[in-house]
Order: sequence, then C-alpha cells, then structure tokens
Amino acid sequence: MSPNILLILTDQQRWDSLGCYDTPGVYTPNLDHLASEGIRYTQCYVNNPICTPSRASLWTGKHLPGHGVYHVHDVLPPDEILFPYFLREAGYDTALFGKLHVAGHMWEMKYRHRWDGFNTYEWAPDPNGYHGCETAYSRWLAVHHPDILERWKRDGNGIGHVRAEAHFTTWAANRTIDYLYRMQGTHQPFFCCMSVFDPHNPYTNYPAEYRYLLDVDALPGIHVPDEPFEHRPIAHRLEARKKSHSDLIESRIGYHAAISLIDEQVGRVLEALDETKFSQNTVVIFASDHGDMLGDHGLTTKGAFMYDACTRVPMIIRHTEQIWSHVEDTPCQLHDIAATVLTLAQCQQAEQMPDSCNLLSSEDLRQRGHAVSMHRNSSVGHGGYYNPELHVSMWREGNYKLSLYHSPEPGPTDSGGELFDLKNDPGEMINLWFDASMRDTRDQLMYKLTAFIVRQDAQGRSRGEPALPPGFKNGVY
Repeated sequence: MSPNILLILTDQQRWDSLGCYDTPGVYTPNLDHLASEGIRYTQCYVNNPICTPSRASLWTGKHLPGHGVYHVHDVLPPDEILFPYFLREAGYDTALFGKLHVAGHMWEMKYRHRWDGFNTYEWAPDPNGYHGCETAYSRWLAVHHPDILERWKRDGNGIGHVRAEAHFTTWAANRTIDYLYRMQGTHQPFFCCMSVFDPHNPYTNYPAEYRYLLDVDALPGIHVPDEPFEHRPIAHRLEARKKSHSDLIESRIGYHAAISLIDEQVGRVLEALDETKFSQNTVVIFASDHGDMLGDHGLTTKGAFMYDACTRVPMIIRHTEQIWSHVEDTPCQLHDIAATVLTLAQCQQAEQMPDSCNLLSSEDLRQRGHAVSMHRNSSVGHGGYYNPELHVSMWREGNYKLSLYHSPEPGPTDSGGELFDLKNDPGEMINLWFDASMRDTRDQLMYKLTAFIVRQDAQGRSRGEPALPPGFKNGVY
C-alpha cells in the first residue's frame, strides 16, 4: 500500500534552530520528538541559498541549471513538472496550503504553474510583503480575523505582533488538519504540503507571548571572524548590515519565537494524524528552503554566501512502519525530497533524477558523498542584483567546504574563495583558501566543483523569464 506523505516546509530556517540539533535556549518539543521517532539529517544543504531557485530545485528534483530559475523573481519555465503532478497521476490526492514560490510572487498572484499537480491549491505568499493581494490566507482573515487583515493592509511590515489564532502559521496548520479529516474514509493515498512563511524576516510578527518560551540568555551568540573587513569576499562587503548588536539579538529572539509557534502548530498537525489513524502509514518530512545568517559573519538574512547558517537546513523524516530512528551524518540536499517522495509512491519518474538520492537510503547518500549549492546573481538583499554579475558555487565533502566566488566574465566580482575545515572549525571562522598546506585539498575540491559546474551548465536550460516587481529598471532597483 502506498504511504501518505506530509511535507512541512518552513521559510528561512537554519539548521541549528531546533533543540534536537543540540541548540540551547530554543523551545521545539514537538519537532524534537518527531526527530526522536525518525531520521534526523545533520548535513542537509540547499541547492541555492535564495527562496525561488531553492524551491524550484525542491519541487522539480533538479539542480539550479536544470530548471532555469536563477533569480528570486524568475518564473519556472512552463514545461517544468513539479513532482506532485506525478503523484496525482499515480492516484494520489494532492494538496498545498501556503507558499509555493517556484516563480516570483508578482507572477504567482495572477497565474498558476501548469504542471504543479495539486488538486487542492490554497496559495498564500509571505503576508507582510504582499498583504494587498488576494490569497487563501487573506480570504480566511477577512472572515475570521478582519482586524488583522486591516492591519496587514495598513501597516505591512510594520504590523508587529500577530496573535497566535490569526497567524499565517496557524492558518496553514488549520487547513492541513481540516484536510486530514476530509481524507478520512476515502481510501486514497494523499500528499499534503503545509508551507509556512516563518521564521523569515522581519522577525516581528510572532505572537508576543512566545518569546517567553525561550531561554533568551542561553540562545547561541553572534559569531564574526577576526578578519579585516577588506579581506572578505566582495559579496560580504556589499551585503554587510549596519544593525546594532542589540537589534541583532532582538531579531534572533523574534526568529526563535516564530519557530516555537511553528513547533506548536506542527504538534497540532501530528496530533491530528494520530486522531485520524493516518500516523502509521504517513511519511512526515520536515525541512526548510534555506537558512538565515542572523548576524553571523556580520551578515543578515540570506544572499551570495555559502556559510552553514545560510545553506544548511533541518531535515527530519519519520515513517514509523518502515524506518528506525537514527541520525544520518552523510551530506544530502533539498532536491532529494523529490526523488524520495516519488520512490515512496513507487513512481518511475524518480529514475529520471540522476543527481538526486533517495533520502531513506544511506547507501545512496554515501555513494554520492557530497553536496553542492550554486548562487547565480540571485540576491536582492543589498537593494538589487550584483552588477557585474556575481556567481558563488560551493562543494561540501568529507570534513571540508569550498566556496568559489566568480562571474561569467573576468571582473571585480572574482574574489577568490573560502575553504573551511568543518570538523575543527564548525563556525567557519578560519579561511584556509590561501594556506599552502591545504593547497592539494583545495585543488582537488576545485576540480570536482568545476567539473560539476561544466556538466550541469551543459545539461541545463536557459533562464526562466523574470517577473519583476515595481521599481526595477534593467534588473536593478
């Protein structure tokens, strides 16, 4: 019998934001319990550290050149197929509640991707940035919490705290729970995605009381390398934020408070799985599209940098009937979710994803043995795209991570790279790029990375058309 599959997806959640990853000060009992019953992946890397390209990889099972979404406002080409389509063709009922983001929100407000594969499609983007558009969340607010909808329309990012019962995360959980009860008695396997916006910035719309679930004094501190600013890659010099230390600390508190709300709502969904008798035959997957620097390395949010804070995310899979609980330390990637889900559903399309692994097969992960992330001028964090273009490519294997800063044409964005020994320097504070004793290691990883880039670019496709927001001119704000 094909299992049901529940994918819970968060936005901008770094790997070390859960208690099960040995992080002090946080409050995530439900996700910690989920991890204790399943597989906790300690080395899950995203394919791109920006929302849209990363999500395009997740839903298509392809690395960045393969799907054509390079920038945050690009539109997934119309012939690309999202894996829920194959599930639906195999007899699954499919549902989305929340954020999709395989194209710029400006496009998704008006159109729906032809091959998304969802029977139930309750789309809603981040409420703070697009509070004026018609979404499933805004329609729900209009009926149940009209005062919050008016505040979103009036204040946008400045809305401040939103009470728990009216929050986007709660709405997504409510709709997921309603769906589970609706599927009772249908005898049809289902795939359901609960996709929330938090803990994405601005870090201020969490319910106020949730900060008191945290041990604020025990939360991890902010880590910045002892390195002259002018010696750092050009991307970091462009992206550096002038936030005070106290502002960064407050952002971290808001970030983790939002995750505590997510945890609570995940607990409600898992309880509904038990009550509907779906738990024993439902695979639960928890992941995020990328991380958040939160002040580490002097950087905030995300962008053209490959530190673990930005590219490494939590990944948990529970399937109580088929797998035993354990920790998986071999590198894996976000786009592996597609092949894993299709394999679980016995869909042959999983075989058409040669660069993806079945996350439930430790042997497959060990055989591949590496992770790759590629940034292709995707960032809008500093106010626009880099001009000239900036590319960053990362190779993670064994104890090491290598990041190469480059551009399509030689120019000022070619600023060398970074090499970190993650076993002895997990905070990535000591760049070994110019260390003569590490030259052989650097060259070996460089060879593997450049060979991968050449192969992917040769097999890839042209970039999807951008759907740019107002204020853009020639690709720059």
